[in-house]
Amino acid sequence: MQHAEFVHLHVHSEYSLLDGAAQLEKLVKKAKDLKFPAIALTDHGNLFGGIDFYLAAQKAGIKPILGCELYVAPGKHTERGGQDGGYEGANHLTVLVRDPTSTASTTSRAWTASCWPSTRTGCSCCPDA
Repeated sequence: MQHAEFVHLHVHSEYSLLDGAAQLEKLVKKAKDLKFPAIALTDHGNLFGGIDFYLAAQKAGIKPILGCELYVAPGKHTERGGQDGGYEGANHLTVLVRDPTSTASTTSRAWTASCWPSTRTGCSCCPDA
């Protein structure tokens, strides 16, 4: 089967709170219809849909790529300063999973240690910091 030469590496789903509408099953089906060899899921600040996405993609014969779009705090993730903005002023970093354990650890720390309405990470949250 001839595959598409393009793979989406920045995709939000229904688990990307207030920012995505794609349902995982429909997303994977569309990727299969378009003959994508792989597709990524990079929801904002969480990996909530990761397992369902992974299983659906594998079942469809598509390589699942897990990731996350992180909100990066300008300093420590627990501090708030004048440089912090709203959504428009936030720094975003899209990461793709190389090691599922470290990515899950980083997003988990951001959820449990952050005191903001949206998940934030900073250097103090990173496993290697």
